[in-house]
Amino acid sequence: MTFPAEILVDARGHRCPTPTLRLQRALRSAARVHQDFRGKGHGGASLNDSPRRDVDPPKLSRSMIMASRPTWQGHLRLSLVTCPVALYTATNARGDVHFNMLHKTTHNRIRMIPTDPETGPVERADIVKGYEVEKGRYVVVTQDEINSVKLESTRTIDIERFVDLDDIDRLYWNDPYFMAPDGKIAAEAFAVIREAMAHQDRIAIGRVVLHQRERLMALEPRDKGMLAYTLRTHDEVKDPADVFDQIPAVKADAKMIDIAEKIIAQLEGPFDATDFNDRYEDALKDLIRQKEKGSGRTVSVDEPQDTSTSDLMEQLRRSLGAKGPVERRSGGSRTAAPKSARRKAASAARKRA
Repeated sequence: MTFPAEILVDARGHRCPTPTLRLQRALRSAARVHQDFRGKGHGGASLNDSPRRDVDPPKLSRSMIMASRPTWQGHLRLSLVTCPVALYTATNARGDVHFNMLHKTTHNRIRMIPTDPETGPVERADIVKGYEVEKGRYVVVTQDEINSVKLESTRTIDIERFVDLDDIDRLYWNDPYFMAPDGKIAAEAFAVIREAMAHQDRIAIGRVVLHQRERLMALEPRDKGMLAYTLRTHDEVKDPADVFDQIPAVKADAKMIDIAEKIIAQLEGPFDATDFNDRYEDALKDLIRQKEKGSGRTVSVDEPQDTSTSDLMEQLRRSLGAKGPVERRSGGSRTAAPKSARRKAASAARKRA
């Protein structure tokens, strides 16, 4: 790995390295560490095994920096390469309908006043945190004591492993965040890490302390930044067998499966999130608007009827003719079937042959 020399001279004429040169030195040091590790009989590739790729640092726009307040600020570290980064929440709840609790007669908003069952109302300054070790017995912990519990992941996301995307079960994916370099000086090191991950098509796994918990985090390149997902721990995910093992073993009718597959083919299409709005929330907002005008209204929804076993075939046939192209035989000709249906038919024909 070779880099052009970049040297600055300070006011006294002393030579000092630029941020780019410091990054290059860190990459060389990391490459030597991994090369030594590999040379001692360990597997894995070093940075020197990959052809050189020049990466231009992205230009950070003011709109990106000022878009929202970061949820977390710290450092991203890959071996000996470290850069300041910030996490921003990737979702928002601004459209959610929230209700306040009011007195039913005065319509005054209810105040939640902390109350001791023995002494009455309590000032906020007199409230402490406690962990219940058994019924009615607590261990009291002050905020200073909580703050004293510091892990390296409190301020640094240390990349520990790179995995394939398919290796992570969707049960473990949790909240998404946007990760961006925190300041222009961090842009180049961030770009090097991001582009290396993109070239290798890998997901980085690290840890970070968020909201008083250390959380596992998956990082993947996305545009000029990274998408960071918190991952649930193994203890947080229930065993699917606890539910699925209770499902009785049923052999489905082959003709019904064939009709159901055709219905699925009719409903195939690309996913566009804008096509799926929250209809319940829309109905609530409409109700609020009507109430605000003084008219009010009553909303009623019919409960769906469960399909009985005796009606299943009939309901499948009716569903198949409800919408979309249907494969029909008439006078030796037929309409074009969906692509997926044609693929399945061709596959079945090959098997029969």
